Amino acid sequence: MASKSASTPATPAFEAALAQLESLVTRLESGDLPLDEALRTFEQGVRLTRECQNALAAAQQKVQQLLQRGDTVAIEDIDATATLETTPSE
Repeated sequence: MASKSASTPATPAFEAALAQLESLVTRLESGDLPLDEALRTFEQGVRLTRECQNALAAAQQKVQQLLQRGDTVAIEDIDATATLETTPSE
């Protein structure tokens, strides 16, 4: 992983994680999983959700940095919590 450059887009990893998360949600919503498997699936979903949130936060930061490159550009802070239901940060 150390060979990845900072300019490598994280979109494929984000898209894959999101697709996997959607699959997990579908499995959980089916109600056919035994309790222990449902709990493991839920835990995996929580991990994927955090990965996706981190990727989105990194993308937001990158956009803000790009916008700040000009001296006269005004930046409005985007409130990500307004569109995502999240728990307070650790």
